[in-house]
Amino acid sequence: MEPNHGPFSERIHLDARKLDGTDGSRSSATVRVVKDITFGSIAGMVAEVFEYPLDLAKVRLQSQVLDTTARFGGPLDCLVQTWRNEGVRGLYRGLPVPIFGAMAETAGLFLAYSQLQSLLLWCSSDAFRQLSLPELGLAAAGSGFLTSFIITPIELVKCKMQVQMLTAPPRIPDFKTHPPTFIDAASVNSTLPRQHRHTASQRFRELPGPLAIVSNAVRVSGLKGLWVGHVATIIRETGGTGAWFVSKDFFASLLLARRTQASYLSGTRSSFAQVPRDNVELLPWESALSGALAGAIYRLSLYPADTVKSAIQTADDLRPPDTFTPSERLSKRPGSFWETAKAMYKTRGVRGLYAGCGMTVARAIPSSAIVFVVYDGLTQRFA
Repeated sequence: MEPNHGPFSERIHLDARKLDGTDGSRSSATVRVVKDITFGSIAGMVAEVFEYPLDLAKVRLQSQVLDTTARFGGPLDCLVQTWRNEGVRGLYRGLPVPIFGAMAETAGLFLAYSQLQSLLLWCSSDAFRQLSLPELGLAAAGSGFLTSFIITPIELVKCKMQVQMLTAPPRIPDFKTHPPTFIDAASVNSTLPRQHRHTASQRFRELPGPLAIVSNAVRVSGLKGLWVGHVATIIRETGGTGAWFVSKDFFASLLLARRTQASYLSGTRSSFAQVPRDNVELLPWESALSGALAGAIYRLSLYPADTVKSAIQTADDLRPPDTFTPSERLSKRPGSFWETAKAMYKTRGVRGLYAGCGMTVARAIPSSAIVFVVYDGLTQRFA
């Protein structure tokens, strides 16, 4: 692994040249920024295509926590129902948005992580030293905080598109009864001749796309409408990204120390930063293993915040305030982060806050492994 991220000595030397004003330092920093953006984008895109159907199931499970009756019995039931009712297209509903989002998120995280490490070194009296584990954690948490401002609008659009097929059908008056009662339009559709029924494919064409969702959010709430659920995203990304990068660097260092037969594992070295890593690259399986463990820790660390975020961002779609649905079937519309968290806990308990967690951790393990294998591999290849 090229030492562009984490406490690796080559990265430190690059920063030192930058501080000393050495010729070429500016171009070196520019090249490193371009690499961070390019390699992070590619890694995020590859991982997103792999994990997207599971992410869709996760969001749908999280969005039903405030419902009085659950639509799905679990992750597998959600995937099966989506496959039966919506087909393959339903499993990948809204995929272009998260692909773009994954590229922006991963590139932003790696870039901010690298630059914040440089900032910490710039503030240090010794520009050649290796950053400690707490310092890496600070840089990683900062990168998550900064990137959350990019992630929230993207995830807002993604979550809304993922639950579009779950929105309650409009209710229309049935004048056959006296006084008229309201019935689901879907029940009327099922009584029509087959050629006049709305199929899943037709519904897909009628649903608003990403630009329409963005336009509606801005029209209704202004620009701040694009950052609905941002508090939850900040909490998840700040803590989760800190855990992700730090645990990845830590496990990678242990694997490097093991392979190079360093005395760190025998206890003769006292600090994380003293593990010798000069001119040593991570093997693909080491990148995969350390990345997989980091992915599991990342998802487990602050998962309830992600559940609350999904519920807030899909509330207007699944529980609209101006529906004809009887009031007894509607929960109170979510408000702030804490109000929504309390409502979810009251409705489903701790289990509700961890809806879809097992599946999310299971998909995070290979997904995070893919991210770091691709990123580390590209970094080594084009070092």
